[in-house]
Amino acid sequence: MNLFIFVLMISQRAKTIIGRREWASLPALGLKRVEVKIDTGAYTSSMHVSSIQEVNGILHVVFLDASHPEFKQITFTFSDFRKKNVKSSNGHIQERYFIRTKIIIAERILNTEFSLMERKAMRYNVLIGRKTLKKRFIVDPSLKHT
Repeated sequence: MNLFIFVLMISQRAKTIIGRREWASLPALGLKRVEVKIDTGAYTSSMHVSSIQEVNGILHVVFLDASHPEFKQITFTFSDFRKKNVKSSNGHIQERYFIRTKIIIAERILNTEFSLMERKAMRYNVLIGRKTLKKRFIVDPSLKHT
């Protein structure tokens, strides 16, 4: 067997196969079952917020909105966050807030960074990007909810 193929096979074993859509939990945010879109075209992961406001260096966030079954009208606060200019899929540059939180996908607990934005017009409230997927998952687009 070719050494390259052998090394590739070993490195693939450590990765979990997931589909184009999966169920995930975000325990620190009280979200137990959220359908997420696996988006290999996006670099960062992002999450829909219905309210976001920075006051005196503290970020106040309400995740999801009333149309989502997991929505809770709870304001979470974050002192550890960052702001960055991001080019959206339509080419516009906008300043976004980023937080880190744990997400559970396919029984794996990951500490992941999310950009926060109003995604009400989008079909999925949470996108999981390449930065989270890299070296952890193989995406099979013919699967969902593995």
